[in-house]
Amino acid sequence: MPFVHSDSVNIHFRTGAVRGPTVLLAHGFLMDESMFDPIRTILAHNGINVIAWDARGHGRTGYGADPRFDYWDLAEDGLRVLDAVGVESAVVGGMSQGGYAALRMALLAPERVRGLALLDTEAGACSRADETYYEGFFDEWCGTGELVPLAEKLAPQLIGGDRPDIWRWWITRWLTHDRTALFPAARCLIDRDSVLERLGEITVPALVLRGEHDHSSTADKCARLAAGLPGAQGVRMVPGAGHGAPVTHPDEIAAALIELVTTCTPHSAAPVAVAGI
Repeated sequence: MPFVHSDSVNIHFRTGAVRGPTVLLAHGFLMDESMFDPIRTILAHNGINVIAWDARGHGRTGYGADPRFDYWDLAEDGLRVLDAVGVESAVVGGMSQGGYAALRMALLAPERVRGLALLDTEAGACSRADETYYEGFFDEWCGTGELVPLAEKLAPQLIGGDRPDIWRWWITRWLTHDRTALFPAARCLIDRDSVLERLGEITVPALVLRGEHDHSSTADKCARLAAGLPGAQGVRMVPGAGHGAPVTHPDEIAAALIELVTTCTPHSAAPVAVAGI
């Protein structure tokens, strides 16, 4: 089980054995690196290696000596993961909060980011209305009240896609975790800064993808993200998906990632699509 030390934190990550172009993926809030397992399998069959890591306070990654952190710290964590596996540059992406980290990786180390895969995410800070909602929600989640109804209400919103089987799987995971341990990660989410004004600095090819029914990363937020990135060509929509499109619609996401990797990879090293995958 590989870990890499970043700041005072041991970051858990997982990589495959494919000798080909690399995609580094960061998961959404309340998820972990395993959310990308179906995509990992499809991309491996197409000669693309997927590395994914657990963000601070999620999965097998804790907080270290100081639980205070921001998405710039998570971006540094992602760079340390690339160092650990000896990858100089990669296509970097993520869902929701994973996209926040991916954008900051591209700003911190542009020479290491070949392309961006921004999945159900945005570039702005929380609005005051968002802050109020999140603060109320996390007071409940990290408190002592009944967690099951809260989790059952959250899953369709956070994941979406009319997939109660997937909702139930993640609800079960949430109910086994220490609910109070989530608070530092929640503060990171609520207190994040905006990078909208810096998007023009990121010139690599960029995929901006949104689930049709995503009520968090709205059509307007994603449009602003795509408009600010010189390498983006609008917003790609996934019909029937919600905020968790990579979880509920892995085939569509994998196909979009293969296209992006092909665009960002020298012809001699480009992946070859496998029929029937």
